[in-house]
Amino acid sequence: MRNPVNRRAVALATAACVALAGTVAAPASAIARTRAKADHRGTLAAAPVRLGVLSADQTRAALDEAGFAQAGVRYGVELDRLVYRTVDAAGRATTASGLIVLPRNRDRSPRLVSFTHGTESFKKDAPSMGEDTFSPAPALTFGAAGFAAVAPDYLGLGEGPGTHPWMDVPSETTASLDMLRAARAFMAGRGRTPQRRVLVTGFSQGASAALGLARALQDGADPWYRLGAVAPISGAYAFRDAELPAVLAGREIPPKLGVAYTTYLLVSWNRLHHLYDAPGEVFQAPYADKVDRLFDGTTPGQEMLAALPGSLDALLTPRGLDLLRHPSGAFAQALRVADATCTGWVPNAPARLYYATGDEQAVTANTDRCRAAFRASGADLRTVELGPIDYQGSRHLGSAVRGTVAITDWFSRLPA
Repeated sequence: MRNPVNRRAVALATAACVALAGTVAAPASAIARTRAKADHRGTLAAAPVRLGVLSADQTRAALDEAGFAQAGVRYGVELDRLVYRTVDAAGRATTASGLIVLPRNRDRSPRLVSFTHGTESFKKDAPSMGEDTFSPAPALTFGAAGFAAVAPDYLGLGEGPGTHPWMDVPSETTASLDMLRAARAFMAGRGRTPQRRVLVTGFSQGASAALGLARALQDGADPWYRLGAVAPISGAYAFRDAELPAVLAGREIPPKLGVAYTTYLLVSWNRLHHLYDAPGEVFQAPYADKVDRLFDGTTPGQEMLAALPGSLDALLTPRGLDLLRHPSGAFAQALRVADATCTGWVPNAPARLYYATGDEQAVTANTDRCRAAFRASGADLRTVELGPIDYQGSRHLGSAVRGTVAITDWFSRLPA
């Protein structure tokens, strides 16, 4: 497993790669997709690829290089990439990849943790690709603590074909659930069986993905797995009412990052929901001719950011700005779906929301609104403030580092 931490830290902190938590959540359609083609979904589509075997000391060194705490390391780990069958955002058969980290101990039935990662725009930055240290570090942390940990790459990232349907929680849910199924098949070949109750967590985009997976597990989307606990970190759960206004204001979220997030949003949602016929309708020249390529998974984050302007006024046409300020049509409907992540259900397992005050990417109002939405349904979730920790100058990334450690400890103290 390669660990170019300096390259990765720059790419993550400056390339809008872990900013907005994907919040397109359509629970009913997500559950329907989880039940489609169940005879093939979650089966391994290729031989697993061994990425590394680390002793406990080597695991500590890898986590230290990634900027993550090492205090919870109890075991060495084995890391493998799985390529498995799933469905795309339209329910058609496809494949996806993901990382599985198993502790090197004698536990034949370890507890299973699903960690869904923050936003990535470059295929090779996905957890299973071994191109960085930050992205796989949470799974490494959980595995070294004795859990079986999985981190799906999502559709279109890692070894997955096509483009990534960013911020589409239904497809993140199906990819994550099918990764759990693939993990069970893989572990059976190693003489191990995961426990049925899944401990679900995720960061940023993956925070909403974690809630989508948790809801699907609770609703019986899989005959084997059940929800054991859910603990998302720093999500943008209220996109229309909290995240998008912050992007437009350009105060809490730096304007350059707001440009990158907005571009990724419009390009991805146009593929999903047909927001415009041609990029020039919403993007100004010369960016209209670049945006699809910048977000097709082949452009490294630093190159993507360098190719975009420093303000929304320079990026968007009047129609594009009006679409953000006054959502209508397919865009408004997609936002309504996005903001349903925390609404209409009550977790039947332990649940917490983790966040950091002053988060410059997933603004704190998101967590406030998510908690209020759960409370309106009858669930008073505890929120855990992670304190003023920064990573490479980012409070948002710092919340991932501290949140992973805090959740590892919490999961360890929950009854099996």
